Amino acid sequence: MFDAQLIGYTLAVALLTITPGADTMLVMRNVLARGRKAGILATLGVSSGLFFHALLSGLGLSLILTRSAMAFSVVKWAGALYLCYLGLQSLRSAFNQTQSSNELATTSEPSATPWQAYREGLITNVLNPKVALFYLAFLPQFIRPSDPVMLRSLLLTSIHFVLGIVWLGLITLSLDKMRSWMLKPRVRAWIEGSTGLILFGFGIRLALSKR
Repeated sequence: MFDAQLIGYTLAVALLTITPGADTMLVMRNVLARGRKAGILATLGVSSGLFFHALLSGLGLSLILTRSAMAFSVVKWAGALYLCYLGLQSLRSAFNQTQSSNELATTSEPSATPWQAYREGLITNVLNPKVALFYLAFLPQFIRPSDPVMLRSLLLTSIHFVLGIVWLGLITLSLDKMRSWMLKPRVRAWIEGSTGLILFGFGIRLALSKR
């Protein structure tokens, strides 16, 4: 059955998905630092966080963020500090890179497990109040009065989830093929430093943002 609302939603979310943001930078950082598996797990973490926001939106809990300045500020600052923390980790890794052009780096975080990448992706998404407000404002436009709200919300979120997996997965696989070149110390130091500055910048932007 043709569903114009569903097609319109899919196109809108597809454009949102391919727009570079903190999630994209986080996935790139994990591919570089820990490899393809970590990139995939970071992608799963980021995409899984969407269901958290859909649940809050469906239950109406996201209204707290729009009506309570304190709640919004707490979530906003937690997310901003976490992005700045990840950015500083990348900057530290860039600073510590060896200058030998003949030596390949293995990982900037040898003690980290791949599942840490999943947690980073999940936390980054969950602590982003902009995503919560987006779901609160955007999803209801594609839910008809006759639709079961929670089931429809989960369907819409599943579309967003699949698009996120596909797009970030393609980025992960593409970067993984270039990883041997990207792990050259000087190249890696430049990429880690750039990614760190971008993540830190996203954190600052989030901290300074208003509703």
